[in-house]
Amino acid sequence: MKRLHLPLLASCLLLIAPLHAGVADQAVRTRVASVDVIACKTGVQDVVTFRGSLPAGDSFAPKDNLAVASLVGGMLDKGTTTQDKFAIAQKLDAVGAGLSFSVGDTMVVFNGKCLRKDVPLVVGLLAEQLRSPAFSEEEFSKLKKQIAGRLQRALEQTGYRAGQAFAATIYPPDHPNYEPSTETFLAALETATVADLRAFHQKHYGPAELTLVAVGDVDIDGLKTEIEKSFAGWNGGVKRPDYPRTTARTDADRDQTIFMADKPNISVILGQASGLRYTDPDALPLRIATTILGSGFTGRLMATVRDQEGLTYGIGARIGNDTFTDGDWRIVANFAPNLLEQGLASTRRELKSWYEQGVTAAEVERTKTNLAGSFQVGLATTDGLAGTILSAVHYGYPLTWIDEYPQRLNAVTLEQVNSAIKKHLTPDNFVLIKAGTVPTAAN
Repeated sequence: MKRLHLPLLASCLLLIAPLHAGVADQAVRTRVASVDVIACKTGVQDVVTFRGSLPAGDSFAPKDNLAVASLVGGMLDKGTTTQDKFAIAQKLDAVGAGLSFSVGDTMVVFNGKCLRKDVPLVVGLLAEQLRSPAFSEEEFSKLKKQIAGRLQRALEQTGYRAGQAFAATIYPPDHPNYEPSTETFLAALETATVADLRAFHQKHYGPAELTLVAVGDVDIDGLKTEIEKSFAGWNGGVKRPDYPRTTARTDADRDQTIFMADKPNISVILGQASGLRYTDPDALPLRIATTILGSGFTGRLMATVRDQEGLTYGIGARIGNDTFTDGDWRIVANFAPNLLEQGLASTRRELKSWYEQGVTAAEVERTKTNLAGSFQVGLATTDGLAGTILSAVHYGYPLTWIDEYPQRLNAVTLEQVNSAIKKHLTPDNFVLIKAGTVPTAAN
């Protein structure tokens, strides 16, 4: 279920020595047993971090049951045809290793971490869980109850309700980012069967577009040997489709209130479908502009609406959900019920100033420096580097994109930033979602 994806294993970040050469020069990319393998040896000692994906996320679920993709992903760590989940967990715990799976809109993503000596064990377990999940009726019943309970609790969260309504409003129903109602998902959850899961797994799981990234103290030849051994003979799977561009919806109510009694804060989302993908020429300039408006404590929204006026504990702007499809642009905020109207007025004032007057050269230069710095810091951990490499694959970029990103940032001009704002956003047509104890709806 979107926005309530199965949790990833929490893992600590491990500092690694800076790469003396670029990532593209350090990484070795090859196809082993039909798997796209990218290995990057770094200065970290003894530890290897894995990250990877294959296209079998929620958007691939059959039309007659939209819960199936999430359920299949949720069953991957519930035992295989040769050993139950307890045996697998015991093997991982015994060596301090971790392995987990999550289901997104498009991809099933896996994460792992282990000592160098335990790479054969973890690769073997990863292949076994991907290739031959048991789909036990008992575990399936437990999983359905767990997901249903999680969703029922989520319905009490204002942020969840606002986000779901926003996605259901700005995207058409056939868009991968569209969000069906929780009630619809719960109904699908109830009717799904193990046979449905087996059929989905048979059709969508395979090495056709499986990527495996390994970063850290990697024995690259040894890794290839283990992947060849563990994934040999596996075939099938699907290619990720090239999703067509979509036209933003114009038939939905642009001002919606979801009344929820006795909530201390009202979650607000204000925005639109961006029409942009991450790889589009205007995407980076618009990201810079959006960062200036609403990223963290340095953004205009936090500096004014929160720090100067004290109207909210949190407010920000972001552009996203655009890795595989055209995404969205949004302002997200929380206001106390008695400060809602004042907070919205302040937010709209800052939005109008940003939209009509644009940003300054000094803001652009500072933001480019900060973004480049944050990007480099992310590459200084095995988790961050593995995630960035996988992101490059998802975007369809060569690995040289990682090394060139600071230069790409630096090349963006003030004119491009201000032009992107006007070209892609229309504040007068923004969708406004309010979820919580909204005073005007209380009666």
